[in-house]
Amino acid sequence: MSNIKFRLTLLNFLEFAVWGAYLTSMGTYLAGVGLGSHIGWFYSVQGIVSIFMPALMGILADRWMEGQRVLSLCHALAGVFMIAASLYGYQAGGEVQFATLFSLYTLSVAFFMPTIALSYSVAYSALEKAGLDTVKAFPPIRVWGTVGFIITMWVVDLCGLQSTPGQWMVSGCLSLVMAAYSLTMPRMKIEKGSGQQKTLFEALGLNAFRLFLNPRMAMFLIFAMLLGFCLQISNGYANPFITSFGGIEEYQSTFGVQHANILISLSQISETLCILLIPFFLSRFGIKKVVLIALLGWVFRFGFFGLGNPGSGVWLFLLSMIVYGVAFDFFNISGSLFINQETDDSIRSSAQGLFMMMTNGLGAFIGTLVAQAVINHYVFTPQAAGATGAEVVAGWQTSWFIFAGYTLVVAILFALLFKDSKNKD
Repeated sequence: MSNIKFRLTLLNFLEFAVWGAYLTSMGTYLAGVGLGSHIGWFYSVQGIVSIFMPALMGILADRWMEGQRVLSLCHALAGVFMIAASLYGYQAGGEVQFATLFSLYTLSVAFFMPTIALSYSVAYSALEKAGLDTVKAFPPIRVWGTVGFIITMWVVDLCGLQSTPGQWMVSGCLSLVMAAYSLTMPRMKIEKGSGQQKTLFEALGLNAFRLFLNPRMAMFLIFAMLLGFCLQISNGYANPFITSFGGIEEYQSTFGVQHANILISLSQISETLCILLIPFFLSRFGIKKVVLIALLGWVFRFGFFGLGNPGSGVWLFLLSMIVYGVAFDFFNISGSLFINQETDDSIRSSAQGLFMMMTNGLGAFIGTLVAQAVINHYVFTPQAAGATGAEVVAGWQTSWFIFAGYTLVVAILFALLFKDSKNKD
């Protein structure tokens, strides 16, 4: 591996290690300090800030500050606020106030979310400077981001931090390491004075809204939002769901209850492997069938959670983790490729921004809050009223079946309403 490839591999490793430290386990900590009914807000805020913060930081990187420096600045601020959230959590103990904790967390996430796109820009720029083909060189580098995500999931689990604010301390410290390391990356050009500068309107992807004038594209984007409802549900609730089995004596000592994060990390491993299947499936079946496969993947993802348990039914949990790769990759990555193919060069970047806004922004925001309302009704309200461990688990199972049913309805509607093109996608 060349020197620049190794350096970018480490960059991607650190970038996603920051996120993996808390994304799948944060819900367990929040439920443990009495904020279970607010878990949805902690995940949905990622969608809110994803609507505008990446574009604003992108403009800063394009016009006034080198990209690697903006990446460093964002990670530094994200790290400071995340460490502050962790320290507050430790200091407050069981008396954590939602407003204070949520504010510190939101400030951290607001600066972290732009770093994903910025890290890609830094990598693309460095590879091009080295005379390398980004299409061939970047995917093997990006895979190490998922490896970093998985490793910090395991570290948080094995160090006993899943139910503590220590997971945020791990994330914050890694962010500060990333802030320092980003400054060692090759310098990026500032396009100040270029006639090709994007306006704020263009940078926010608003010019791509004309895609809604194309009925087929409009239909795809609407379903992208509806499927986006699913994206953060299992990230937010899989860990507290699995650990809730600890309230039933026969499951208390099972591996899943003791190491939920390690079990869930199989989802990320599946995601890494399923990326390799996308070119074959897209060329063989086209976008409509691939998205239908993704939708059915979400049906099985949620359904297997509802049917399984960490004891004799742990194999159903394992199946849920395996199908996650299909559910996530076959839509997110295939959808991005479809948007790239179906739009002209003048709005291609803006169209990708619109796709992300509809899925990870608006879709994930609304979906997480709706999921929170469902889980509050079936899980946290009965739990607060003194429900037994078995009753709480039954509430979780009902919630997963509702999510599976919703996704099945979306899949049926997509099959009926979305028209495949005459040419293979």
